[in-house]
Amino acid sequence: MIIKFSRHARRRAKLYKISEDIIRELLLGTDFSDGEHEVIKNVTGYKCPIKTVVAVEAGTITVITNYPLKKGKENENSL
Repeated sequence: MIIKFSRHARRRAKLYKISEDIIRELLLGTDFSDGEHEVIKNVTGYKCPIKTVVAVEAGTITVITNYPLKKGKENENSL
């Protein structure tokens, strides 16, 4: 699958110091159907889980946004 990053996602990643490689690792093991999805996973080196919102269309994953969740949120997989 091809993974693309929106301008907004790149800016959020830079703001919160999340590398694109980390986001790619989060998404590669997940099987997505077409549509929008939220992925929330704990990542080593971050105090809070990372939330990533993606849109999937014809085998292309577009990362819409990504950011660390506030403390107190549960770790969820894909909604």
